Amino acid sequence: MDCTKIREQLVDIASGGQPGSQEAEQHLRDCPGCAGQLESMRQTLLLLDEWQVPEPSPYFETRLHARLREQTAQSSLGWLAWLRKPALALAASTLLVVSIGLYRTRNTNTNQTAEMHLIAQPGTAVGDLQALDKDHELYSNFDVLDELEVQPDVNP
Repeated sequence: MDCTKIREQLVDIASGGQPGSQEAEQHLRDCPGCAGQLESMRQTLLLLDEWQVPEPSPYFETRLHARLREQTAQSSLGWLAWLRKPALALAASTLLVVSIGLYRTRNTNTNQTAEMHLIAQPGTAVGDLQALDKDHELYSNFDVLDELEVQPDVNP
């Protein structure tokens, strides 16, 4: 059997299991490296079995809760506390400047468009197109014209 296959099984064997096959047992007897690792793992597991968990101090929970309250109080200093971080403050100020610039540019374009509508004179091609655009709903409903009675011309 191969050393890499045995090393995959060493933890199970060290914790009290038996090698899966006669071939694995034979390899552990013949290979000093794998046998040494198995013995090392067994010693480590014995030490872990003897280890006792230390008891926490009687005031551990009290101090833990006090510290948690302090951390909560520090983190809730206010919603503007994030501005103290330079990268966030720079990002916020850049966003503010860009927003103001876009707003002013949009208003300038709106004012120029409004001025263009005022410049067109009635009777010109642009003025007629603006009148058609303004009264689009009226001109799109031709049913009104069908209801009109056509009077014949009586001219001799």
